Amino acid sequence: MSIKSEVQGFDISKNSAVVIGCGGLGTNVAVHLAGAGIGKLLLVDFDTVEERNLNRQYFYTPEDIGKAKCELLKIRLSSYAPDCEIEWLNKKVNEFSFADNYDIIIIAVDNIDTRKNVNDWCVKNKKPCINGSINGFLGFAYLFIPEKTANLEKAGCLNETDVKNQSPSVTAGLIGTFEAKLAIDYFLGNTDSAGKLYIFDNNEIHSLCVKE
Repeated sequence: MSIKSEVQGFDISKNSAVVIGCGGLGTNVAVHLAGAGIGKLLLVDFDTVEERNLNRQYFYTPEDIGKAKCELLKIRLSSYAPDCEIEWLNKKVNEFSFADNYDIIIIAVDNIDTRKNVNDWCVKNKKPCINGSINGFLGFAYLFIPEKTANLEKAGCLNETDVKNQSPSVTAGLIGTFEAKLAIDYFLGNTDSAGKLYIFDNNEIHSLCVKE
């Protein structure tokens, strides 16, 4: 048993995931899965680093502007988690057969079309997937398991609006981290969190006053 497994009390070294999108959500998904000891990751993104990304995509620096996100993320995660096998794919994709040999697809993008294409492919090929999206201080996360839960379309995940210019770091961190949590749930056979649309809404947070 690895030190990570001993510390955490679980082992996901035999598991694998595809992370589509290496921005604010995807960087959080990937670092938490790599840190938890996942065995294999495929990072997919066609985009390059822009200055407006730097408020929430903390694996990148001003010196990285113009460089491919997925390649940079692979390099930096490999230093952080050398035992994780990490591949990267720098292209825009509409077909997802490259995910055949992975356990799950994790959606971390900012557009509806990609989310719809992933959902259609996962339904057809019976591949589980996790969706995450953010809009300002509003965020959503959902785990779809074929033949067990509603798919992303039926769950309402394809009706969300992604606003690229309203993406605070804290929301990306919360939802990306929660996507990683849902993936770990799935790897460990915990399906209680599947089929539920998790919503973070900064306007609906309730606090409890604790008396001294």
